[in-house]
Amino acid sequence: MDATGTIAAASPQHMQALELANRVRLARATLKRRVGAGDLTAAEVVVTCPWEAESMPIMDLLMSQRRWGRTRCRKFLTSIQMLETKSIGSLTERQRRTLAALLSAKGRADDAQYRAEIGLGYFARV
Repeated sequence: MDATGTIAAASPQHMQALELANRVRLARATLKRRVGAGDLTAAEVVVTCPWEAESMPIMDLLMSQRRWGRTRCRKFLTSIQMLETKSIGSLTERQRRTLAALLSAKGRADDAQYRAEIGLGYFARV
């Protein structure tokens, strides 16, 4: 069999994969835009875990928020001992609740007190 026969046979599957990747990319861009605009919070995305965010790294979601850059995201994730590359879909229920509670608490004056109240006394020092 020649090379063109092999490429022609793989083409439909290849095109389907490209279509799926494009659909996910566009859906993630819309999700990030909504988070950046404030229509949706990062905590809501973590708790609900929509299909487009299942394989999305947590760092990408956090950076889509206003005033959240790479440094702030790294410090936040280090304080809860979570990898930047951890996908949202692979979070356990406990990790989801904790992450959502901390994201909701960000910006409060009593952030350290709130961390202690939800059971993160060790991380309250950070």
